[in-house]
Amino acid sequence: MNLHPSITNREFKLLIKPQGLDRRSQIEKLSQQILNFCHKNKVEFFHLDNATTGLRNIYFWDTPGEHFRQNNIILRVRESRQNVWVDDFCEVTLKCRTHDLEDSFKFDPKPKKKIKARLRLKEEILRGDGLGTKRLIYSNNAILDAVPLDNIFERTHASLTEFFPTLKKILIDKKTPIRIVGGSTNKILEACLPLGNLQFGAGVQAHCDIAIWMKSVGEPIVGELAFSYRVNDENREAIKAHKRADKFFKNLQIEIKDWLEIGSTKTALVYGKPE
Repeated sequence: MNLHPSITNREFKLLIKPQGLDRRSQIEKLSQQILNFCHKNKVEFFHLDNATTGLRNIYFWDTPGEHFRQNNIILRVRESRQNVWVDDFCEVTLKCRTHDLEDSFKFDPKPKKKIKARLRLKEEILRGDGLGTKRLIYSNNAILDAVPLDNIFERTHASLTEFFPTLKKILIDKKTPIRIVGGSTNKILEACLPLGNLQFGAGVQAHCDIAIWMKSVGEPIVGELAFSYRVNDENREAIKAHKRADKFFKNLQIEIKDWLEIGSTKTALVYGKPE
């Protein structure tokens, strides 16, 4: 297998059934099952026993006609929470996510020059139609850190293009409103718990965590078990390790089949449309 020279990350994702995910004992049960699976398959898993759960609000912006979604564009905001309090600064991400690598690669998510951003081209590996299968989508991201929460953008398409000039290519009226997908009450509360690190080979170490999406505390919508790692010049040609990660992902589906939820991505659940 050859990775595109512009890919910066590989992310493996499995949706998890929501039932019981608000109980720490259930997460510990799943974590132990993964740990046992790793031992059986001789994959090193540096398990974290006392990891802290992070909380944040997540929501998406789009036009009433979902013009972004129609163009494979996602505009996401993450608000970190400390205990019950929302931080004054948030993370804003603009991404193009498609099944075609070249389409995603051609999209330019960069903000205007004065705004600092982290750029990522991610290969996302999802479960295919059956157990032990996979399918790929590609996500070209610009991630803005520490954006003042009260100054994200005015709620029009014109004001948003002041942040992201590439959105001018979507030919809609400048006064078209931008709003939270599903309405202001459709914010998601995410609890994210790091589980540990998976070692697939020299230079290929993946962070593994589980994210739980809730409408409110105690009402899980879905979970996502994910592991991901950076791709760089040092490990890009580590084909054996990349293949080992792929094989692990396929076999893990069979191991935890009773936990798996049908669906593609968490974003698809918010929009109510497959991805």
